Amino acid sequence: MSSKSRAARTALVAGTVIALTAGLAACQGQSLEDKGGKNKGGGKGEIVVGSAGFTESKVLAEIYSKILIDAGYQARVQTLANRELYEPALEKGQIDVVPEYASTLAEFLNAKKNGAKAKPVASSDIGKTVTALEKLAGPYGLKVLPAGSATDQNAFAVTKEFAAEHKLKTLSDLGRSKQKIKLASGEECETRVFCKPGLERTYGIDITGLDPKGVGSPQAKQAVKDGADQLVLTTTTDATLDNFGLVLLQDDKKLQNADNVLPVVNAKSAGDKEIAAALGKLTRTLTTEDLINLNRKVDAERLKPGDVAQAYLESKGLLRK
Repeated sequence: MSSKSRAARTALVAGTVIALTAGLAACQGQSLEDKGGKNKGGGKGEIVVGSAGFTESKVLAEIYSKILIDAGYQARVQTLANRELYEPALEKGQIDVVPEYASTLAEFLNAKKNGAKAKPVASSDIGKTVTALEKLAGPYGLKVLPAGSATDQNAFAVTKEFAAEHKLKTLSDLGRSKQKIKLASGEECETRVFCKPGLERTYGIDITGLDPKGVGSPQAKQAVKDGADQLVLTTTTDATLDNFGLVLLQDDKKLQNADNVLPVVNAKSAGDKEIAAALGKLTRTLTTEDLINLNRKVDAERLKPGDVAQAYLESKGLLRK
């Protein structure tokens, strides 16, 4: 690795620590984590896999890391709380690859380039969404690898009691109920088009405030269970809603688009065919049901993301060593 790359990654660690100790919040974790553990190093160079702070991203990053190690790279994971932190780091080559979601990243880059009120480019058509994403990502030095069938979307849940009391089955029902809603989420929900702005514009939901407890974190779900908040931002692959007595409200106006999982890499530091081939094997194998099961093993069974990742890769025959 060049001295420039080493310096950039040193700056990433320092900058992230400063930013996070200053109070940047999102998803579940706020500390920079290195979860490389006992992974064996390879001879093809270092690859830093970025992860957001929520369970699914952490597990996927561990899976990416382990499959890249198996392909001969020296890979490790660094967790940055949210996309607002890790996407610029990916552009700069401070991290090399992240597991991403097609529609969410497309709209993130769309807003970055064209402003918060830009016409949406993502849709339920995954092919068109990925094409739009590729066009947006290229100028930022990012390369979008093929998407698979596994999908995950933002989702919103209330307690079963709250749903019964106000006769709620859909987000439209919640808007019509005229209830004042405090939303447990990450701070970035304030500006994300698929979160607070979308709930207000598309469904007319009266969101009086955000409780920054993360995306689908135990703390966020507990706050709704306890009645401190009325709505929680989670995902469609959340495996522990029943544990908290929560139920998803149907996104009946399709605010959320197709968020197929796909790898996004820094084109210069990780744009070679070998990395694409290694990650492509995983992408073609991974299913939505797999995501739910992976999340369950961490959130319900309390297993470590790295151990869950290793067991998954072995069960699918994706490791050569």
